Amino acid sequence: METATFGAGCFWGVEATFRQVPGVVSTAVGYMGGTLASPTYQDVCTDKTGHAEAVQITYDPLKMSYDDLLRVFWQNHDPTTLNRQGPDVGTQYRSVIFYHTPEQEAAARASKESLERAGAFKRPIVTEIAPVSTFWRAEEYHQQYLEKRGLAQCHTK
Repeated sequence: METATFGAGCFWGVEATFRQVPGVVSTAVGYMGGTLASPTYQDVCTDKTGHAEAVQITYDPLKMSYDDLLRVFWQNHDPTTLNRQGPDVGTQYRSVIFYHTPEQEAAARASKESLERAGAFKRPIVTEIAPVSTFWRAEEYHQQYLEKRGLAQCHTK
């Protein structure tokens, strides 16, 4: 099994999207990329911790490649809006790929450059590509939030 971590806005919908992808074994939502140790949801919502709402994905590389996960990432959010996804505004909602290995970094950069060259979006891509840092698992009520409420299908493309 391998791990991938993405931030693409509110982690509830991002997690629901990735959970439906064949080859994804498990997901967890949490916070990454900030300065505060053991942040809570309330801390992250202040927009002062530097953390992004992130989804950590465990996947089977024999069934799903990292490049396939990148495609899901790009297709399911707007990577051209800085610190914003839809009505959600703040650095915690930024578009970010946290890479775990040099190979993931290279794949993420190549993927982003390919989309930029192809003019896939009307505006410049602002997605951050950053090394993985401590993943602070979010409170249990955030885990599979939309599935628990029967709303997961409503928030995926």
